[in-house]
Amino acid sequence: MNDIDANAPVPATVGTWTPGGETPPKLTEDAVIAACQTVYDPEIPVNVYELGLIYAIEIAGDGLVKVEMTLTAPGCPSAQELPMQIREAIMAVDGVTECDVDVVWNPPWDPSRMTDDARLALNMF
Repeated sequence: MNDIDANAPVPATVGTWTPGGETPPKLTEDAVIAACQTVYDPEIPVNVYELGLIYAIEIAGDGLVKVEMTLTAPGCPSAQELPMQIREAIMAVDGVTECDVDVVWNPPWDPSRMTDDARLALNMF
């Protein structure tokens, strides 16, 4: 009998086996996005990725991850904490060796950047 659950989530990073042994997990953009989705703006009950605050993710072959993000407003009270929380969440992903998070203000954030799930959660349809 097959004990594999077809509905089980796929791990964010997957190593492979070779005759020489197991290779380290490959770092993926999906894994980095999943890490970003664990960080929430303390004033808004939606994660920063769904809010559209993450503008760009770059992954280098050596495990360096660069993120460009913004905040909902320049005077955001969480301006110091959110970038640090994003960095910490990404650093916990297998295969990440370093993470640089840059806060950018151009283009400015606006509600059109939110996903449909975020709009639904905030009743903004």
